Amino acid sequence: MAAKEPVQGNDLYAYDSFSGDSGKRSDNNFLWWCSGAHQQLLKQFPSEHSKYSGLGGVILATFVLAAISSGYAIYSIFNNIGWTLLFAVIWGLIIFNFDRFLVSTMRKYGVSKRKQLWMAVPRIALALLIGITIARPLELKIFEKEIDTKVVENIHKKIQLNDSLLQAENTALMQTSEAERNRLMGRKLSIEDTLHRLQQSYVQEADGTGGSGQRGVQELTRLKMNAFSAAREQYGPELLQLQTDIARQDSILAGAKTSLQDKRKQYEASAKANVGFLERNKALTDLAGEESSVFWTSLLLSMLIILIEVGPILSKLIMPVGPYDIALAKEELTLMAASENDMRKDKELTSEKKKAFYRKQKEVSDQLADKLTALQQKHIDEELDKWERGEWNPKDHRASMDEVMRKIKERYQIDEGDLL
Repeated sequence: MAAKEPVQGNDLYAYDSFSGDSGKRSDNNFLWWCSGAHQQLLKQFPSEHSKYSGLGGVILATFVLAAISSGYAIYSIFNNIGWTLLFAVIWGLIIFNFDRFLVSTMRKYGVSKRKQLWMAVPRIALALLIGITIARPLELKIFEKEIDTKVVENIHKKIQLNDSLLQAENTALMQTSEAERNRLMGRKLSIEDTLHRLQQSYVQEADGTGGSGQRGVQELTRLKMNAFSAAREQYGPELLQLQTDIARQDSILAGAKTSLQDKRKQYEASAKANVGFLERNKALTDLAGEESSVFWTSLLLSMLIILIEVGPILSKLIMPVGPYDIALAKEELTLMAASENDMRKDKELTSEKKKAFYRKQKEVSDQLADKLTALQQKHIDEELDKWERGEWNPKDHRASMDEVMRKIKERYQIDEGDLL
């Protein structure tokens, strides 16, 4: 008796627990949608569920990689979390939709392996391009610490090169200013030396250590003192002008050096503050060229990311033909055949309508021709009767048959093409 009792919905062992409920199947609906499968049709083939769930997961992984890659690239450029999230989501959705389109348009049943390979070649080429685009920013993130060190080294080299360029730019100005200052200083020293010699001459004459050798203020001492005073008065304005010109040249040299330092500091600050995606990419390329370990690690990482991006195409290509593929091909071919039948029927119906129209037009044309023939016969009979009775007169003969036909055609608006 217990075996005949109905199984309750809350019992541990029931047929539903082995067959799976609709709620459990609905968990895979999102992955099925990611794979581009026909969900209503796929639900009819439980053996295909895991296969297309895995394919949807692979496509979803490309979305995640694309979002992370683009997000890092944008953050390194704008350094803004809002723009980073926005662009990461948009770029990830673009790559996701593109991969989903590539996979959903590939058919397995009714297509030879060779044709499948030819169909997959352009899809794989596009996937490779997308994979390379995605891989580079992720490599920059993985080698971030090494890249930071290399960026500092590259910036130092740029600063040194900029210093040499600035020196070359200011060399002409500084050389001209130095030459002019040296000329002015030479003239100033020459005048000062002349004044010093005149001063020493009258001082030695006054104390008896030179000149005449007589101590005291004598006539010769006055003459030498007057010569010194006259020379100092003569060269005084020139010395002042020379001092001003020398100060101007010193100012030019100091300004050039200050400008050189300011430009150097500005360039250094700009180079350190504007380290973007291209600078980091160059640093990684330099590291790969200098160190073989970095090159091989970067290459293997790129191949792995590219393989993940190409994964959906390869997965769809190596998937065996299943009942879902046969059912999908059957549904598509059935719909195509039905559409072709509808088009053929529409074409046949249109052709029949045209034939019926032409038949009706022929009947109307025949009736019109019969009526015109009757009118012509009637007119001829009337003319013959008049001729037999002797009433026919050439002077008042009626219009010819051609004229009668012309008037009839004008009155009834008959076209020659209507008379078939």
